Amino acid sequence: MKTLFLVSLVLLFVISPAYGQSLSDATGLVTRLDVKTGGHTFEVETVSNFNIQDFNFDKNEKKLSLFINSGLERNLGELLIPRALLGGNFTFYLNEQPYFPKVHSNEKISFVTLNFTGSGENKLEIFGTTHLDGLTAKDEITAKYEITPEELPPLQQGETLPDSLGWLILVGFLAVVSAIVVVKIKKQKS
Repeated sequence: MKTLFLVSLVLLFVISPAYGQSLSDATGLVTRLDVKTGGHTFEVETVSNFNIQDFNFDKNEKKLSLFINSGLERNLGELLIPRALLGGNFTFYLNEQPYFPKVHSNEKISFVTLNFTGSGENKLEIFGTTHLDGLTAKDEITAKYEITPEELPPLQQGETLPDSLGWLILVGFLAVVSAIVVVKIKKQKS
């Protein structure tokens, strides 16, 4: 009985399943692209089995270009494009050839399903017919008076808020420990 159990246990580790699939074909890499245009920032989100190395947005042409690098022959991906950034009727070009992915849209986003072949470097261009739909571009005067984190003055030269907070916590901790030690010494004397 022990021998049968031992043989079954050994075979469990030796014989691997024949129905296994490559994990990399089904793995989704999430990439968030912050596209800045007209004084606004829009997030284009992708989930794909390829890497998006860079992107470019041309507001005059209403075009979003994605520079893709893939180590797989079969490429799968999904794009979420805010309709305020780029909307209307889409035209797609993959490596300068017309491309026809599935597109589903609602009033806020366009959901694009990509499925194409070709490993290595690829370029996907997405042309829309509307840009900043429902929004107005912020002019330079408005943008000029918005404060960015880089413009905030430091507390002291070379010292930032986290440094000051760290020192404050350390001094507070030492004060509490000192108070506890003083109380224990007074209790031992009395």
